[in-house]
Amino acid sequence: MLKTLPPATRAIIVANVILFLVYYLIGPSFMDRLALWPVQTPLFEPWQVVTYAFMHGGFMHLFFNMFALFMFGRALETQWGARNYLIYYFASVLAAAGTQLVWTTVTGTFVPTVGASGGVFGVLLAFALLYPRERLMLVFPPIPMQAWLFVTLYGILELVLGVTSSVGGVAHFAHLGGMAGGALVFAFWGTKRPPRRR
Repeated sequence: MLKTLPPATRAIIVANVILFLVYYLIGPSFMDRLALWPVQTPLFEPWQVVTYAFMHGGFMHLFFNMFALFMFGRALETQWGARNYLIYYFASVLAAAGTQLVWTTVTGTFVPTVGASGGVFGVLLAFALLYPRERLMLVFPPIPMQAWLFVTLYGILELVLGVTSSVGGVAHFAHLGGMAGGALVFAFWGTKRPPRRR
């Protein structure tokens, strides 16, 4: 199944799975080095703004993020090519990290952030912009919904949950930051250099 994926999407998924297995072999000390710690803690390191996106707290966390990349990332890479796809994905990852660092500084949070969700939310935004009328089937509730509506509602839900802090343990503002980073890349490409497949 992985052989059918374009190379960049496949590489991201494989890297996430490998590092997840390494984490379980080595233990929490491995994740502590690569997770994104708030800047006000002594555990923060600059490389964590990228490495956190390859760490996951559990199998289901990993599965849903990688499933989203499998479903939506390949469509983007097929249209853009590997180089532009990677630029877009890691711009979303970095924007998510920056947003989360600002949020943890403002709120005085000392909990680390892990997961590819920031990049995934950027991918979801791009998919909705490129294929707005594509119908997606939700898991719950099991109803079809056009991509633009699904991503819009998802973004609003993340904002509400982030502001109200009604669901703990989820980096809602990192998700929104990933979408914002993707939107900035789209704005740049729209005026400077539209993506071309290579």
